[in-house]
Amino acid sequence: MQGVFITGSDTGVGKTAIGAALAWQLALQGLAVRPRKPVESGYAADQDGLGGGDAELYHGAVGGREPLARIRRYRFRAPLAPARAAALEGQALKLNDLIAACRDGVDPGDFLLVEGAGGFYSPIAGDGLNADLAVALGLPVLVVSADRLGAIHQALVTAEAVMRRGLTLAGVVLNQVAPRADPQMDNGADLARWLGCDPVVIGHQDTPGDTLVWRAIAPGLASLAASLASGAGS
Repeated sequence: MQGVFITGSDTGVGKTAIGAALAWQLALQGLAVRPRKPVESGYAADQDGLGGGDAELYHGAVGGREPLARIRRYRFRAPLAPARAAALEGQALKLNDLIAACRDGVDPGDFLLVEGAGGFYSPIAGDGLNADLAVALGLPVLVVSADRLGAIHQALVTAEAVMRRGLTLAGVVLNQVAPRADPQMDNGADLARWLGCDPVVIGHQDTPGDTLVWRAIAPGLASLAASLASGAGS
């Protein structure tokens, strides 16, 4: 299966903004991109019951060509790990449910882009971690880390965990989710020394709303998208 699995070094690192921007760039490369965020917790529905969330960003990023019901199969209100949020609503979320949700509607030649929930070793189902879902799908893993103090440790630990699971590391994105506190800090250069390759560094975007954020950072992911597209075509 061709594609990429997007995981975080932690929660709140901007995985969805990176994922939506990457999906858009991959579509520009001529790929049939099938974005999947199989489970979303912390989902706040609006008064009409339609709500808005991460899946809607992916839906917009691929021009509405993928049904929302396939992008996000499961959603729960509590802003907790998906298995816990599901249990609070009287549901049991199993790893096989998420595997099936990710593969649904994906044809040979399509590019499957999957976003996990939280960090690589965070529980995503009652019987599995994000790592287990990535292994089951067999996709290269892109690690997204917030570009802040502590990012080097977080990124390296996650990258090592990915490789220990026998998966290909597709790359590391350092995402500056907040203005840099210390102008002398250069996590990109320091991480490259230990990682053995250059991470993609995305600067802070002073734009209101997630939709504008992913559009603003999309140009910075063009090279990564080209690399992933090249691998998909090989």
